[in-house]
Amino acid sequence: MAQQSPKHVDVLIIGVGQAGKPLAQAFAQKDRSVALIERKFVGGTCINYGCTPTKTLLASAQMAHQARRSTDYGIKTGAVTVDFRAVIERKNGVVEKFRKGIEESLGKAANIDLIQGEARFTGPSEVTVSNDNGQTQPITADLIFINAGTHPKQPDIPGLDTVNWLTSTTLMDIDTLPDHLLIVGGGYVGVEFSQMFRRFGSRVTMLVRGGQLLPREDPDVAEELAKILTDEGIKIQYNTGIQTVNESRSGGVTVKFSANGKASQVSGSHLLVAVGSTPNTDALNLSAAGVATDEHGFIKVSDQLETSQSGIYALGDIKGGPAFTHIAYDDYRVVKQNLLENGKASTAGRPLPYTVFTDPQLGRIGLNEQEAKQLGKAVKVATMPMSWVGRAIETGHTKGFMKVLVDAESDQILGAAILGMEGGELMSILQIAMMGQLPYQRLRDAIFAHPTLAESLNNLFTKLD
Repeated sequence: MAQQSPKHVDVLIIGVGQAGKPLAQAFAQKDRSVALIERKFVGGTCINYGCTPTKTLLASAQMAHQARRSTDYGIKTGAVTVDFRAVIERKNGVVEKFRKGIEESLGKAANIDLIQGEARFTGPSEVTVSNDNGQTQPITADLIFINAGTHPKQPDIPGLDTVNWLTSTTLMDIDTLPDHLLIVGGGYVGVEFSQMFRRFGSRVTMLVRGGQLLPREDPDVAEELAKILTDEGIKIQYNTGIQTVNESRSGGVTVKFSANGKASQVSGSHLLVAVGSTPNTDALNLSAAGVATDEHGFIKVSDQLETSQSGIYALGDIKGGPAFTHIAYDDYRVVKQNLLENGKASTAGRPLPYTVFTDPQLGRIGLNEQEAKQLGKAVKVATMPMSWVGRAIETGHTKGFMKVLVDAESDQILGAAILGMEGGELMSILQIAMMGQLPYQRLRDAIFAHPTLAESLNNLFTKLD
């Protein structure tokens, strides 16, 4: 086959994730020619494997849980059963709807050429795209943006390659509800899946490497969440060191591990390994472009998201750091402002809000108590149980508590952890206050509508007086 001549475009974007799509549209609207490369599905991790499918599944799990609680509200129902295949079909339908919407919007856009295939750098301004039919197309560009994301990490566990094990991606496509789900990992992914599958009807055992769930959170927050999960029947084993994995006699999986110096083992029908992510950099041949990575393969970038090679930028999870959709979208805004609007945007010092979608939610913004101490900050801390919140009592969602940190000298809010009903929404109110540099007294004395969750902030901040 004769080598094709390189096709030249103004902008080449690798990956149609939460940064790649709007960036392509922004350049196209400025009459720049854009080649948008996607090797599988448009939408990135969020639409296909992350936020959209998991939160759709969590909604089904929440419905099952509430149905079982109906008598608490004076409502009598029959036995609650879960049609797991219908749950998965509903999830697939939502994902397809979102994905189709992206494909249609890109198909209607002028100046954007969506190309299916695998991109590989052959120089600092050229990539070759290979499709499933064996065809290749070299493309050169003035600007290149990498938004290729990550995939679940495969840890070095003896015997893991001899059993059928699941990642956070493959678990969402099984068609049979696990009888007993074993989860290796106690991070954000692990806790969401543990509660989800417990509410679907699975037995769930978590094997956690450290001494608490969510190692980045304050111990009191992690302990309260663990209590909520164990009250629902989830078993949590801390300080575990996984030794081997092998197929059990029943055809499931047996995990042998040490815990607090003692050997133990547990068998289950399914095994989920949720221990982090790996960047999708191996196939990109970044060395040909002169793009540097760290020891884990994540692309190194400046505060303006430019890589070590001028004219090549990396956005989203592939550059490391917080792996959240809203961070990837903010990466797009930084690049757009700097390259299309003559701005001086930077990623330095930007806030990092996030929500763990357990029930109740954990909404987080700013510093936690441990981080404040490490920075030597003098802080005042206020906590209040959700069982003191009128709206939570009325609706029967009183689990969890609210926690806020305030600078002892300036009275500025430094951070918050809201483990409670709609914790992410309450956290967002506090984030807005932090952005506006409001002293905590403004929220303590504010008039909020009654009965709302927001008015709980009145009482929370009186705990600082």
